[in-house]
Amino acid sequence: MLSKLFKSLKTTSQTFNVLYLIFLLGGALYALKTFHSYMDIYEKVILFGSVGFFSWLGWSWSHFKKITILVFIISLFSIQLYKGVLINNENEQVFLLKYLIASQPAIMWMNVFFVLSLLLYWIGLLTKNNFLNDIASSFTSVATLFGFIGLLVRWYESYLIGLDVGHIPISNLYEVFILFCLITSLLYLFYEEKFNTKKLGAFVLIIINAAVGFILWYTFDRQADGVQPLVPALQSYWMKIHVPANFIGYGSFSLAAMVSVAYLLSGKKILTSYLPKLAVLDDLIYKSIAIGFIFFTIATILGAIWAAEAWGGYWSWDPKETWALIVWLNYAAWLHYRIVKGLRGSILAWWALIGLIITTFAFLGVNMFLSGLHSYGEL
Repeated sequence: MLSKLFKSLKTTSQTFNVLYLIFLLGGALYALKTFHSYMDIYEKVILFGSVGFFSWLGWSWSHFKKITILVFIISLFSIQLYKGVLINNENEQVFLLKYLIASQPAIMWMNVFFVLSLLLYWIGLLTKNNFLNDIASSFTSVATLFGFIGLLVRWYESYLIGLDVGHIPISNLYEVFILFCLITSLLYLFYEEKFNTKKLGAFVLIIINAAVGFILWYTFDRQADGVQPLVPALQSYWMKIHVPANFIGYGSFSLAAMVSVAYLLSGKKILTSYLPKLAVLDDLIYKSIAIGFIFFTIATILGAIWAAEAWGGYWSWDPKETWALIVWLNYAAWLHYRIVKGLRGSILAWWALIGLIITTFAFLGVNMFLSGLHSYGEL
């Protein structure tokens, strides 16, 4: 009886996976049919390569599959509401666009749910209330959902502004901070399920909400949330893969650093009874840094190829490139001492925290204090 039940569940899961693949292929074919005249051969390869990547992620992690399906359905619904025009009296009266699923409202809802998630994670942690932790985890998923909807709709809106303006929304600090929030939250949700603990959200959501604070400041104080045409150096298909790979690295390093905070507090017998065992935290830090290092390495290689195409040389010791190398060497050394030398404990946790400071300077500090070929990303 049980064997038949498990067999039935397995068959249902496999069917859902096939339908998920068909859904992604259908979306890719729709995008190709609608926007093929704006895409070169490399962008078409990226499009269908993304189908393979998202399929693999969805098959490996069912929660990602559900988020992906909802993101594309709601985004396409939002796009249909525009009727091919960005601003007119009719659009301004559409309630869902004005308050929910146009790009800016969706991104603002993302911010709201991330803030609520942080508060609930901490209350749940300190009171040992698993129900609140469950709500916080659901709110993190909702925030992620709204964030991806916001970026996809913003992508469409950029083309409504002008065909020469339209581009994937990962080109400036406002957009990449949103991307950072989303990638970090996805990584956390994956590990939350894998390690069967919701107690680390109180720490990981701190770094995500720091990025939320930047987004809000950039929106209301600097008023820099508008879509701008790409500078010539960014008008490349390499941006579409270099930037996401970079931010998977940044998100992973940030997650490792915040789990390191939990590790150090637990090691000092602070919140010990609330947190997972040190061995679990240590393993999570290691896995996060390993994943981040792989993607950061890929991003660095892609960046060098992009630099050769844009500026005629693979490496110019530009401040951004130099600090990217420092970040890479830092985590290469971290992994070497853990894997080869067998180092464990608080030293690596402190090192992961210091690594976040180095990474933050490479990502943001260089733009603020140093000038170079990457100065188009300055504050």
